[in-house]
Amino acid sequence: MFKHPKITLLSLFLIFMSFISLFIYTHFQNSRVKSEQFNNKTSQHSNWHTNPTHEKFVTIAHRGASGYAPEHTFNAYDKSHYDIGASYIEIDLQRTKDGQLIAMHDDSVDRTTNGHGKVKDLTLAQIKGLNAGARFNQLHPKMAKPEYQNAKVPTLDEILSRYGKQANYYIETKSPNVYPGMEEQLLQTLQKHGLLNKSSLNNGHIMIQSFSEDSLLKVHHQNKHIPLVRLLKKHQLEQLTDKDLKYIRSYATCISPEYTDLNESNTVYLKDLGFIIHPFTVNKISDMKRLNRYGIDGVFTNYADKYKHISH
Repeated sequence: MFKHPKITLLSLFLIFMSFISLFIYTHFQNSRVKSEQFNNKTSQHSNWHTNPTHEKFVTIAHRGASGYAPEHTFNAYDKSHYDIGASYIEIDLQRTKDGQLIAMHDDSVDRTTNGHGKVKDLTLAQIKGLNAGARFNQLHPKMAKPEYQNAKVPTLDEILSRYGKQANYYIETKSPNVYPGMEEQLLQTLQKHGLLNKSSLNNGHIMIQSFSEDSLLKVHHQNKHIPLVRLLKKHQLEQLTDKDLKYIRSYATCISPEYTDLNESNTVYLKDLGFIIHPFTVNKISDMKRLNRYGIDGVFTNYADKYKHISH
């Protein structure tokens, strides 16, 4: 069938090399176009708002270094602040029966301590008598440490006294409808520790977050200079209209959606509206890298060391 096998093989080889050359050229051109698009995107969005700490990406230690130590204890806060150097210590606020603001995520003590009952029904002395570290040691034997065994629930005042102006605080008003007046009490405590002066606010020492729009508006009406963060529940972002988002932006500097609700398109849209974006709670490195590529400004994470490593 083939009268000249050598010529045929040579022809096939040349055709093959032509395809290879075309593939390499096309790949190079696509890479160059993507690079140009990225550079253009960066220059077009040079007016995007940035973090008040002046970092490109902020590391928000979710309940402290809660992946390594009992959440909302000095063990977790010390590790995130002193060992890891996270941008922010994240604090959830509840209020005791006798009116003390404490750091606790849940409205009951059941999950994180050896006690039972709602925070609002327990005095500070009762809560101080609880063990806030033993449960962590039981659930995370590889992370367990003897010093966690007697960890205590700290008050907001104790936290601010311990770290002062050497730390930044990302504070959430939890269940504000259960604790009327907690916003004013929070601001009074921050004022007492000198964290509401112009210098502190300009350098991002304080950010106040909430799922409650009413709670954030109460803070905003009392002090319009405090950076506020509107938290969004999973799937809530997709339900908000353009009008809704613009209204949120009228009082909030930052928006914090559940991280799986973000994609590149809506990230750019939120940035164009003037938001700083801090999604929660991001614990996988692959998700951290992907979100950074979208254009977010930082994340809440239980593993502040991981995010800081890939972002700096």
